[in-house]
Amino acid sequence: MKRNDTAGRPTLPAEIRVLLVAAFLIAVGYGLVSPVLPAYARSFDVGVAAASVVVSAFAFFRLVFAPAGGALVQRLGERPVYLAGLLVVAASSLATAFAQSYVQLLVLRGLGGIGSTMFTVSAMALLVRLAPPAMRGRVSSGYASAFLIGGMIGPVLGGALAGLGLRAPFIAYAVALVAAAGVVGVRLSGTRLRPAEAAGPPAPPMRLREALAHRAYLAALGSGFANGWCNFGVRVAVLPQLAVAVHDDTWVAGVALALAAAGTAATLQVSGRLADSVGRRPLVVVGLVVTALSLGPLGLSGSLAVLLVLSALSGIGAGLVNPGQQASVADVVGSARSGGTVLSTFQMSQDAGAILGPVLVGLVADQAGFGWAFATTALVSLLAIPLWLAAPETRPVEAS
Repeated sequence: MKRNDTAGRPTLPAEIRVLLVAAFLIAVGYGLVSPVLPAYARSFDVGVAAASVVVSAFAFFRLVFAPAGGALVQRLGERPVYLAGLLVVAASSLATAFAQSYVQLLVLRGLGGIGSTMFTVSAMALLVRLAPPAMRGRVSSGYASAFLIGGMIGPVLGGALAGLGLRAPFIAYAVALVAAAGVVGVRLSGTRLRPAEAAGPPAPPMRLREALAHRAYLAALGSGFANGWCNFGVRVAVLPQLAVAVHDDTWVAGVALALAAAGTAATLQVSGRLADSVGRRPLVVVGLVVTALSLGPLGLSGSLAVLLVLSALSGIGAGLVNPGQQASVADVVGSARSGGTVLSTFQMSQDAGAILGPVLVGLVADQAGFGWAFATTALVSLLAIPLWLAAPETRPVEAS
């Protein structure tokens, strides 16, 4: 029987809360190393470009290994792959702390991306299996909030730990990942991953070709790519450069990114429930529009106040898009079937956007200026909207 909170809403299942705690620990750990990784790479007497390659290696290996990660989930199951992925990243981080050369650092950091894909895809699969259909929006926003809050706390702690040496945050990251693996391994050891009504032979895994025949899944791939391009790529990599170029002060970049993160965090508190009550499609469409309208004019904003307001609005757009599209993918897969390859392909769409966006938009900025660069970013967000307008609403009827 589901328990209700004081407002009469069903509370999140205990298994979901365990995954949220683990997500928070993982994000804190990732945030620990993010502010020191470039400096650590530079300590091996390499240039800015080589240090940037180390930062990108993690995301690149995530993207390349995603299909294999999805196949592992379908073959071995969600929980074993999740735990193995956490331990792979923990081992990679610990080894990174003791790297003796730039090449070792690059290889070890890249191997961590493989483990990251394993636990990311399997975590998505666990959320699909364990989240009640009527609460998928809330679960998606809760998971994103745990990552976001952990990601905001981590860099602060990482900067403090760096006082003990550039290697210390990597050791702390490994400890956080082992702790997360312990929490999940113990608390989900007896969890039933198939609903009781699905007793009997397990349903065959959903194949990618089957998912691609569903217009809602195609729409989620489109918005996932756009969201990765705009919010995980351009906003993180290009917005700080715009802030410094226009206002000639590095603190502006930090404040702009902080306001964007705050906008996302605040929006996630309500967007998950809206996705469950109003529907997935309207929320994603509005989020894509807000993203386009906020990032599009950024390249022309000479005013500091305008830049900061638009940055906060871009965070609101991201907070609207994420729960709706992820809940829609979960609706397509359903809780009775495994969908590792389907989920990994969705993850790949976001990673591809996050990797390609900064590169291509950076080229536009170099050739035509920041105005055209951010206008291009807005166009990418708008191009995903027709896919959602043509897609059916996937929210289960009982979600209302």
